[in-house]
Amino acid sequence: MTTKIEGTLANSDPATVAGFGDEWARFDQAALGTAERQALFDQYFAVFPWESLPPRPVGFDLGCGSGRWAQLVAPRVAHLHCIDPSSALEVAKRNLRGLGNVSFHDAAADTIPLEEGSADFGYSLGVLHHIPDTQAGLAAAVRVLKPGAPFLLYLYYAFDNRPAWFRATWRASDLVRRGISRTPHPLRYALSQMIAATVYLPAARAAAALERGGMNVEGLPLSAYRRRSFYVMRTDALDRFGTRLEQRFTKPQIADMMRRSGLERIRFHDGVPYWVAVGYRRAN
Repeated sequence: MTTKIEGTLANSDPATVAGFGDEWARFDQAALGTAERQALFDQYFAVFPWESLPPRPVGFDLGCGSGRWAQLVAPRVAHLHCIDPSSALEVAKRNLRGLGNVSFHDAAADTIPLEEGSADFGYSLGVLHHIPDTQAGLAAAVRVLKPGAPFLLYLYYAFDNRPAWFRATWRASDLVRRGISRTPHPLRYALSQMIAATVYLPAARAAAALERGGMNVEGLPLSAYRRRSFYVMRTDALDRFGTRLEQRFTKPQIADMMRRSGLERIRFHDGVPYWVAVGYRRAN
């Protein structure tokens, strides 16, 4: 089932939404290996409290994109609502065909078509930092949860656990992103793939070699890709450099936004990716 929400989305950037539709059409995740998909899933869902969900839980994936997380969540729950405002929803439908417990909703954070207090769980991974008002988007998602229900959140971090030189490197790369993300989709795709081949791949392979030599490489840029395929690097390069609107937050800022949105018992994942956190909707 697909639900279409009519009207203008106040808390959405049209160019960014269009960019994600293009991204997931190019990288539908069909070429992502089963083992690598599971490894990525385990990283993002490391702190998700599966054991606390009620029998036959119903939840939602806010910003489902290609449905890569939903493919592994849906078989574990009674029903999953996949929500996305972009044309990526069509990719998700293809990737999730055959699963009879999934509904699709063409909607964004400010138009979630679910009743308040109806969901047993929810998650939004790598999405809410791409909308104008992240706080409002998070609050809207939390309102859909039942009291005590968990919400898993991933927002881009502000490198608050990294040294000054690392943050300076990111600032330089962000200038490149701002330029590339404003080019037509075919050009931004081509440029991102050049970056994947000439920056991501060499850095990742170098980190892997240094690690084999006994060096701790956790603090090196792009070292997180040392165990990842080139397909993942290509996908993430387009995601990183092709996205118009991007916001970043420190760990304390994320915790504060979660509390102000009505979440409590907030717990952060200690490792990559930074920062993934889970919280539970307060009873009031």
